[in-house]
Amino acid sequence: MNDVTQLLSAIEQGDPHAAERLLPLVYDELRRLAARKLSHEAPGQTLEPTALVHEAYLRLIGARSVSDGWDSRGHFFAAAAEAMRRILVEQARRKHRHKRGGGRARQDLDEDQLAAPEPREDLLALDEALTKLAATDATAAQLVQLRYFAGLTLPEASRVLGISPRTAGRLWAYARAWLHQEIEHG
Repeated sequence: MNDVTQLLSAIEQGDPHAAERLLPLVYDELRRLAARKLSHEAPGQTLEPTALVHEAYLRLIGARSVSDGWDSRGHFFAAAAEAMRRILVEQARRKHRHKRGGGRARQDLDEDQLAAPEPREDLLALDEALTKLAATDATAAQLVQLRYFAGLTLPEASRVLGISPRTAGRLWAYARAWLHQEIEHG
């Protein structure tokens, strides 16, 4: 059993100092994953990788009293990917709220005034589609979360999920097609 798994077990058993010892062991990897994920976000993203890691970590450790425990390092990182996903979705929802603009009036811009159109991912549509996918195929949804939100490669994600890389490849192709269909026509 490695250090991370032992500390996760200690946290589950109520050791008050285990969480303090866990963060330095997983921080660099979590920050790298957060930076990779945020690099794919739309311009103007105000959340920094450090803030995303800290918020996700606080949610993970704070939720330990109601959760059923982490079985392994992979399980912990899958939970971290889910926490990061939820944080990014919550932030996207906050930005889309009507009240965020206050009393300001919307002013349309001509397309000619824009320097270059920026591609924009619809994070809320992805979250909705991913929730539907989880209801029909939980493993496919977990694979998407690990690849998209945690930034894991296909071999890394297959190890976390305990499936072969070949199975993960087929599942990844299926999930991408399913999500594309759901977002475009759902």
